[in-house]
Parts: sequence; structure tokens; C-alpha cells
Amino acid sequence: MKNLTGEVMRHRRLAVEGAVEFAPEVFRDERGDFASPYQEHAFAAAVGRPLFPVAQVSRNVSRRGVVRGIHYTLVPPGTAKYVYCPAGRVLDMLVDLRVGSPTFARWEAVELAADTARAVYIPPGVGHAFAALEDGSVVCYLLSREYRKEHELTLSVFDEEIGLRLPAGLGPVVLSERDRQAPTLAEAAARGLLPEHTR
Repeated sequence: MKNLTGEVMRHRRLAVEGAVEFAPEVFRDERGDFASPYQEHAFAAAVGRPLFPVAQVSRNVSRRGVVRGIHYTLVPPGTAKYVYCPAGRVLDMLVDLRVGSPTFARWEAVELAADTARAVYIPPGVGHAFAALEDGSVVCYLLSREYRKEHELTLSVFDEEIGLRLPAGLGPVVLSERDRQAPTLAEAAARGLLPEHTR
């Protein structure tokens, strides 16, 4: 789809209900390149509404082998995210944690990288994780709500029931202590920590 300036943004619906990958056109010349990882016309056409009002923009920097997640937010309040990688390269992973969703426990991985400027929309109740494939990989988040520590939850990225596949040859995986101690999907369900599916 082209916008009024002629930029092209393709989109692809992911295996997780409501999640969408966006791929803008990247313009390259002798100076470098230019891309627009978010374009409202394309987002609205794919999702059916404009992007949420942005309450916070966050970013992290990771070295190769760092794995962050699986992170998600209590629903309510729920937090939607629009994520892209302006430097380096990551394998971005989404997991449907919404009890009652037709894609519950299904996941999909998308490579985000500086040279492609691809982005992912993550609805509330969907878990998010990524593995840094290069040193200095940066992940930027546009968030529909400000971060509140008490609303943030995590699941084990190694949960066999979910079955995420980390990249081969990644080397020693580096996790935070919180992510290392994270419960499995079954443990979180038993404790009533999973969000309910709402359309």
C-alpha cells in the first residue's frame, strides 16, 4: 500500500490473532538508507483503526545471546506494543497468552533488523520475547500505557509446552534473574495469571 508520499508498507497477519508484521520500503543510495517503520495509513488498513495513543516510548540495547522475555502485562489494564529494531538484529517472538483465544499458546517468530526496518504490532495479552542476534542490538517499543512494575509478568522462554525455538548457534543464553525464575504457562494458568481473551 502506498501513502501520499509514495512510500510502500506491506503487512502480514501473524499466527497469533491480532498480531501483524509491517515491512516498509527501504530507500538506499550512496548516503545510506531511509525507511518509515510506522505509517498510520498502513497500520489502520491492516488493524482497522489508527495506532493507540502512545503513552511511552522505551528502548533497550542487548549483546548477542541476550534473551528477554516472555513478558506480558496484566489485562486489565493491558498494554499494546509496536516494536522495531533500529540497530542490529533480533529474533522477535510473540506468544498468545489469552485464555479463550482461538490461537491460545500459539507463537510466531519474526526477524527484526536495522536494514529491513520491519516492525510488529503486539495486542494486549500477547507475550513478547526476543533473542539478540548481534552485539548492540536495539529494540524500541511504542507503548499504549506507561510501564508499571506491578502490572508486568513473565513466563519461561524455555517452557516446553510453548515450545519456542531459539536460534541455533546463539551461544550462551543471557537472561535476567527474573526471566530465569519465570513460571511455565501451566504454572501461570494455575495461579490465575493469564489474561482472558477479549476481542
